[in-house]
Amino acid sequence: MKEEIDETVRASRALAAAGLTDMVWGHAAIRDPESDGAWMKASGWGFEEIDADRVLLVSRSGDVLHGEGKRHIEYPIHTEIMARRPDVGCVVHTHAPALSAFASLDVPLRPISHDGVVFCDPQLPRFTDTGALIATRELGAALAETLGDAPAALMPQHGAVTAGPDAATAVMYAVLLERACRTQLMAMAAGGPKVWSDDEEAAFKREQIWNPTQLGAGWNYLGRLSERTDR
Repeated sequence: MKEEIDETVRASRALAAAGLTDMVWGHAAIRDPESDGAWMKASGWGFEEIDADRVLLVSRSGDVLHGEGKRHIEYPIHTEIMARRPDVGCVVHTHAPALSAFASLDVPLRPISHDGVVFCDPQLPRFTDTGALIATRELGAALAETLGDAPAALMPQHGAVTAGPDAATAVMYAVLLERACRTQLMAMAAGGPKVWSDDEEAAFKREQIWNPTQLGAGWNYLGRLSERTDR
């Protein structure tokens, strides 16, 4: 229990340090190894405000099994993805503006920068059933189906979701996705990207640049950054 709570706190603060805040909205969740639930921050708090007392265990049916406070209405994002994907230990949902802006264009995400190579082959799925909140298990299951085995899915009119075997991976995917979208938006504003990595180079870069060691290095940096911010 303590490990999952600590990881939820760390993931939340890392997302804050990376600038993926949206006041009190958005959330990261850690799989509970002993139930069908997920550990996530309580509603009403920003990423940077999360400590152990503001972390809840929410069951797949929406019951708060541990902790004090109100759960987020969009808890099914996490529990339904975890139910469909036994390989997933952490799910992140953010509303970073670059994600929503890019998703609205309905164009492929190109591997213009290192960040983009994670998400280009195959292209990211887009969840188009609704742009409103994922407030039911049915919508959560539909989002999980759209995500499939991908590392992330864009949610037009809403934001994005990322998934990984652990918090380090899911959080870093959220950071990289926001940066990749922002980079392409800048290139499009300047007249459109003219060059990007081909499939072979993108595959090579995924292993060279974003292997678990490198993802862990970024995750650890965000942890140190959040500690400095706290001080």
